[in-house]
Amino acid sequence: MKQVYLDNAATTQVHPKVISKMQDALANSYGNPSSTHSFGRTAKTAIESARKTIAKYINAQPSEIIFTSGGTEADNMILRCAVRDLGVKTIITTRIEHHAVLHTVEELEAKGLIELQYVNLDAYGNPDLLHLEELLKSNGSKKLVSLMHVNNEIGNKIDLEQITLLSKKYDALVHSDTVQSLGHYEWDVKKFPIDFLAAAAHKFHGPKGIGFAFIRKNSGMSCMISGGSQERGLRAGTESFHNIVGLQEAFVHAYDNLETEKKYVEGLKRYFIEQVRKDIPEAKFNGHSADMEKSTYTLVNVCLPITEDKAMMLLFNLDIKGIACSKGSACQSGSDTGSHVLTQILSKEDMKKPSVRFSFSTYNTREEIDYTIKVLKDIIES
Repeated sequence: MKQVYLDNAATTQVHPKVISKMQDALANSYGNPSSTHSFGRTAKTAIESARKTIAKYINAQPSEIIFTSGGTEADNMILRCAVRDLGVKTIITTRIEHHAVLHTVEELEAKGLIELQYVNLDAYGNPDLLHLEELLKSNGSKKLVSLMHVNNEIGNKIDLEQITLLSKKYDALVHSDTVQSLGHYEWDVKKFPIDFLAAAAHKFHGPKGIGFAFIRKNSGMSCMISGGSQERGLRAGTESFHNIVGLQEAFVHAYDNLETEKKYVEGLKRYFIEQVRKDIPEAKFNGHSADMEKSTYTLVNVCLPITEDKAMMLLFNLDIKGIACSKGSACQSGSDTGSHVLTQILSKEDMKKPSVRFSFSTYNTREEIDYTIKVLKDIIES
């Protein structure tokens, strides 16, 4: 059976060079990085080399890169510590953030630790900057703005630089979940004064279970996980050395090949959109996912003209044909409550139809897209 993996927004295939690097680390660099003997020093040196390398690519200082278990931990660390350590009393976000952010801020609100404010969205799911400014002006509390750079379900890409500068006008801190964009877009944290970012290696062909937080120097944060002095005292626990070197290898590959791979993946997305419009003209693209300027080049989200009874079996039938995709975030794939993102932007009628996210990488081909469109068309017409 043909196998087509179009769920790269959920996770990506690990690059062979990353696997090789990690295998070597597991076999030969097994010292505890906190140990003072040569085995430990070797591991520690490699970790600090990875930190410096990542910092160089985003124009940060090495001390501003804190390794975590992934994007979810990075988001949690930043949001919780900002409230606990930095005096944040109000968090401004949207209702279409990743649940790593939404569930965290909802919990902080439920405990009475913050006031939670939501920025209005337009019909495509973009934050209303005029409303954001109104919220920034309201009450005199210390504020943090948390808006994701690229939405993981519909692919909308916000102007994070403009949002950061607007927020700084009112002395607000700024955090962004950049899990869907770090590794896919160039970054320079010195260009605009964003305070916090979150990244995950498995979104750009690295291993799962490793990511990092960018935390601006002298932020005033203290540790979220206690027990040791690792990660500048912000995250205790023996470092996952093999994962860190895997992250480094994936990050270097992503940025050294960024323009070439971006051009290729952009071509796949354009081709997918063209073929859907030609063969399934009643399909609609959600958010700005069909706009190459206003959305990421890595994914599309399509509302398909399928009846409710067929919709329930759509992903199953695609899987039977060897096609992997997602109805939304992989983190909620077991949920039957529907997408919290699409609920905010689609009509009740369109919410009854299946919306599917297809996401691409350099491992995909046009032939795979042709096959996928044919299968979708057959399901719709059957």
